[in-house]
Amino acid sequence: MKQFLLISFFLVFVQTSIAQELAVYDKFDDFEKAIIKNDDKVYVVNFWATWCAPCVKELPYFEKLHQENKNITVILVSLDSKKEIEKKLIPFIKRKKITAQVVSLNDKDYNTWLPKIDGNWSGSIPATFIFSGNQKLFAEREFENFNELNDYVNTFINQKK
Repeated sequence: MKQFLLISFFLVFVQTSIAQELAVYDKFDDFEKAIIKNDDKVYVVNFWATWCAPCVKELPYFEKLHQENKNITVILVSLDSKKEIEKKLIPFIKRKKITAQVVSLNDKDYNTWLPKIDGNWSGSIPATFIFSGNQKLFAEREFENFNELNDYVNTFINQKK
């Protein structure tokens, strides 16, 4: 019985700590202030959702990028609905063992914030926004494999130099 209680406590603690680490932004302005920084660090921000098959397919590439390249910051921005966070998003993150930073963006007024990321963004996902200081690169597409994503990011980094 003690072992069962200890395991139950551990599972609740792990789920709670993941939920506490998941920042939820209801307004793009709050997201922008927290995530879009104007410094020299390279940020790779991927917009995705658990219901988007191409997004889910390429998530391991972003996770690998996060694991292998400590000179960049990978941020996975979930566009899943707020009501799906507890029952779908958090279990998905745990099941896939995602260690890159995941945030939830719930601002449904897409017409006001999509152009702030890129003026030509139609709103389809997956979409990836890479930036460092004033330099920006946007891709409204799926990456077919890790090497393609890694080359894309490295091209950005090399142009920055």
